[in-house]
Order: sequence, then structure tokens, then C-alpha cells
Amino acid sequence: MSKRQQWTGWGQAQQAQQHYLVEPRYLAGGGDLRHVGEFLRASGWKDIARSSGTMLAFDSPDQMVRVAYQPPGGWQVHGAAHGHQPAWQVTLTPQTPVEIVAGLTDALTKPRSAHAPNVWAPLTEKSWSMQQDDYFVAQSPDRHAVVQYVQAGGDGSQNHWWVGARNEHGPVWNAQATASTPLHLVQSLTTALADPEPVMRPLGHVPLSNRIRVTSVSVMPHQLGAWQQARISAARAAAWSRNWVSSRARTGSKASGYARTR
Repeated sequence: MSKRQQWTGWGQAQQAQQHYLVEPRYLAGGGDLRHVGEFLRASGWKDIARSSGTMLAFDSPDQMVRVAYQPPGGWQVHGAAHGHQPAWQVTLTPQTPVEIVAGLTDALTKPRSAHAPNVWAPLTEKSWSMQQDDYFVAQSPDRHAVVQYVQAGGDGSQNHWWVGARNEHGPVWNAQATASTPLHLVQSLTTALADPEPVMRPLGHVPLSNRIRVTSVSVMPHQLGAWQQARISAARAAAWSRNWVSSRARTGSKASGYARTR
């Protein structure tokens, strides 16, 4: 079957489409931006792409965080200063797999864990090697991905996290996070980075590299839609739960105030 014949299924609801499971995920290519954007939308984030002039842009409900994508620069995630938390920023180049970007951005929509974050734990659990020289560095078992904490300058103002992947052709993508980036977000990023599960890419969107493993699969459009909808539905359910709890807390606070007044 020719490439053209394989792709004629786009407009036919019941025709199977050729996709590929790609691993390791950090060499799978950028992927569909909607994987990130639609989850944020379903989580109650405000779509400001049109007003901001970017391809993709969302503000958090409290307007403290913005996630944006604009080629050729790629992803920009900004967090405003709040209380004891200084401003922070994460940048990810365009070919960063969306599943890894979502490791960070999904975490922005969820309550922070009570456990102390450990950026390195998800990596060592997946047998990444750890080294310490002038900076801390973890390297994937295949040596194609790296996480570093770079200590630059005596006052620490230039310290930052650096994450990147390369194949036989050279660097593929990288991400940088300021040292002020909340550690639980960096841990969510490294968790997604080290996840051994393959990611799916459509025909024509698989990188040309002998460093990846590819499995061909035929997928019905309704199956793709169901998988995407499950992710969106989970985000909506979590947002509804948070709003309900918040509403109950406000109602309880008002009731307590009324009782004290009486």
C-alpha cells in the first residue's frame, strides 16, 4: 500500500490509519500540540492564543502561570512570583516530545504532593547513571538523554536545570529551567522523560534515526478519539472536583462567619 493510499483514511471515519509506537520517547519527535493544549483547556485554563499572538497560549485560572508555544522558539512556561516563591521559567525547544512537555504542564493543574520532591528519583529508578563533577548529571542507559543541574557563577544566580536528547545526527531538543522552578514540576518533567512507555506518532512524523525502535500499528479513528477523550475527561473531572472542594470551603467559611456574628 502506498503512502497516499494509507493516508486516505483521514476523512473516512471507519478506515484504519497507520501509526507507529516509538521508543525511547525522548527521541520520538515533537508530536501534536493539542496533547498539551486540550488538557489545559479541559482543566479550566484560559485560551489566550489569539490575544497574545502566539500559536498556543494558556493562562492558569489564578493567572500566575502561562504556557505558550510559538515557533521557531518552542515552548515557554512562566510562573509569576508569589509569596515565598520567586518567579520562574522553563523553555523547551520545538522538537521536545509533547508527552514530556505534558509531564510538566499537567502537573501545573494538579495539587502539589505532600512528599518532598526528588528530581533524580524517577531517573535512578529507571537505571539512569548518576555522576557528580562540577555539576550533577544523570544519563539514560542508552546515553542519548541527559539531565543536569548546572551551577554557574558564585552567587548561584545563573544556576539552572538542563535536559536534552540527541541521536546519531546530533542534538534533537533541550529544555532549560531556572533554579527557582518548583522542584515538584522538574520532577514531573523527569518522570515523563524516563517513562519507558512508547509514544504514538502518525505516518510521516517518525524521525529518521536508527536509535529508535518502531512498531507499526493500524488504528481506527474512533480509537484515537476515545484515547484523546479519556485524557480530556480526566482533566475535566479533576477540575470539577477542585472547583467543588473550593466552593464548599468558601461556603463553609461564610457559614462560620455568620455563626460567629450571631
